[in-house]
Amino acid sequence: MKLDILAIGAHPDDVELGCAGTIAKEIKNGKKVGILDLTRGELGTRGTPEIRSQESKKASDILGVSIRENLDFKDAFFKNDQEHQLEIIKKIRTYKPEIVLCNAITDRHIDHGKGSKLVSDACFLSGLKKIETKDNAMQQAPWRPKLVYHYIQWMPIEPDFVVDISDHMDTKIKSVMAYGSQFYDADSKEPTTPISSKNFLDSIEYRAADLGRLIGVRYAEGFTVERYVAVDSIFNLI
Repeated sequence: MKLDILAIGAHPDDVELGCAGTIAKEIKNGKKVGILDLTRGELGTRGTPEIRSQESKKASDILGVSIRENLDFKDAFFKNDQEHQLEIIKKIRTYKPEIVLCNAITDRHIDHGKGSKLVSDACFLSGLKKIETKDNAMQQAPWRPKLVYHYIQWMPIEPDFVVDISDHMDTKIKSVMAYGSQFYDADSKEPTTPISSKNFLDSIEYRAADLGRLIGVRYAEGFTVERYVAVDSIFNLI
């Protein structure tokens, strides 16, 4: 299956928090979107890998993505090295996405910035024909995504562009709340974490609302780029 967009996150729920609105919008527009989680978030304070796998399946169904896979890298201990790069390259060459969305370039959690650079490097390397990979014993052809964009997570990074997600904010919130073990629940007896507070849950909406305010819409998501965004005409800019 060829994908238009492959969204990659270090942990289950990274993609939902960072770019679920954009994903939902593009799926509504007829694009094929997949999600690739690098780890199972097994070192997270709340929940278990098994619970988070169930939650990620629920979130995927809400968004309507075409595929979702997990590479089972070690939470917090995966590296940006040949072994890990090759596993991502195999997925890029399998699904041949035009666009890859990945973690914030820097963030509170060390896996986010590390995962961002790992994915970015793998996207470049995937285009080199002398790097050989196989899928089900079949030789894979080189493939380099046209664009790599980084979504924004905990840190207030200034975006290079924003996407209007006003009609898809409800879907984003529902996909986030599919991870019931991780986020605010007044009745939960689990330990508190930086993302389990009511303030963090509220911040998902007020950040999107603030980005939307800046472009004159209700809600938006922001991204940073690795190269200049090119347009054929300035009239293509809203």
